[in-house]
Amino acid sequence: MSNRAEGTGAFRSLRVRNYRVYAAANLVSLTGTWMQRIGQDWLVLQLSDDNGVALGLITALQFGPTLLLSLYGGVLADRYAKRRLLVATQTLMGLLALLLGVLVAIDGIALWHVFVLAGALGAVSAVDAPVRQAFVAEMVGPELLANAVSLNSTIFNSARLIGPSVAGLVIAVAAGDTAPAFFLNAASFAFTIAALLSMRPGELHPSPALGRRRGQLREGLAYTWSRPDLVLAMGLAFVVGTFAFNYQVTIALMTREVFDLGAGAFGLLSTCFAVGSLSGALLSTRRSARPRQRFLVVAAVVFGLFTIVCGLAPGFLWFAVLLVPAGAAGLVFSVANNSFVQLGVDPQMRGRVMALYFMCFMGGTPVGAPVIGWVSEHLGAPWGFILGGAVAMAAGTGAAAWLARGRSVRLETRVVPPRLQLHVGPRPVPPAAVRAAAEAAAGKAPGQQAAG
Repeated sequence: MSNRAEGTGAFRSLRVRNYRVYAAANLVSLTGTWMQRIGQDWLVLQLSDDNGVALGLITALQFGPTLLLSLYGGVLADRYAKRRLLVATQTLMGLLALLLGVLVAIDGIALWHVFVLAGALGAVSAVDAPVRQAFVAEMVGPELLANAVSLNSTIFNSARLIGPSVAGLVIAVAAGDTAPAFFLNAASFAFTIAALLSMRPGELHPSPALGRRRGQLREGLAYTWSRPDLVLAMGLAFVVGTFAFNYQVTIALMTREVFDLGAGAFGLLSTCFAVGSLSGALLSTRRSARPRQRFLVVAAVVFGLFTIVCGLAPGFLWFAVLLVPAGAAGLVFSVANNSFVQLGVDPQMRGRVMALYFMCFMGGTPVGAPVIGWVSEHLGAPWGFILGGAVAMAAGTGAAAWLARGRSVRLETRVVPPRLQLHVGPRPVPPAAVRAAAEAAAGKAPGQQAAG
């Protein structure tokens, strides 16, 4: 029995049973993940006396391992059964969340503990992310891949909408204690593990597994480098992801330093950004084909513009309102970029290419987050938004110029006016002239047929 979902609609991928089970569990698990992120950031601010650099550093440690392990995770995704790999990575992440919660609960937590556990979580996530992205295609097949990618972002941002609010409420009720948020996140991983184990293997669409041999990492890099369209998408992902997608840091600093508010306000502002992100993800579910390159460029510029405007907001209310379109623009860009890469690669290369994509998108965070944190601390929190938005706009403008130049070169090489063609040697004589000359030499009028 086929599990392919026919027809159209924003939620058509949910007609696939395996994906439907996974999506429901993923919503619960990601809600817990966002609770942990809010709790972790708040814990760092508590332990470091509101140090913006420390907040940027914890973000860098969580995403830094992407630079070292993401490509290896992509090789594993192309080589082994993705479902089993995901069970292992989800189990490890749940245990790390549980350990952090226990340390906080027994009052044995120190800042370096948070740093170490964030780095460990980042290491597991670096392997988990490319496997998860490649596994989406196996659940729904190529026809529904664009819709499933958009729905994944919708689920992610629905969790971002729920998680920070719940985390802020839980932390506030616990009088600033972040341990309950970590315990709830640890429990949430059980839902994803159960969903993975309950899937029907016969309804999956596995890509041919690669044999174990040397040079598979280099193959993935060479394949990507040979594709200018993928190079453009990954370049945009790196620059925009490094400098503009640091809302986790900048919103926290705006809450504490500019507005002088607590965890409840932080959760509310994170929710406003999530509302916009969810709107952008829902808009993207209508897409069924691969986005155009110029759409990626425009989306990057618009996202950068809204990020700058957030930094210029005159007060808390305006800031909260402006986070909504900023979140929408950011998600439209990231979903389009992700779909553009996934729909443009060979299935046997998908794991490695998606690993490289996530290395570009998240791997710059260890550089960008501390830089934005330093700028926010020394120049003021609004400048973190302004700098990040300006870089995103510059990246989009540069990509547009590169595309325009490439199009101009292609036109010049394909369109050559006939009169400007250069002939070396005797000038070609038209066949009619040759025939007329031959007839004249034979003493006949041009065009007269020779007698039998």
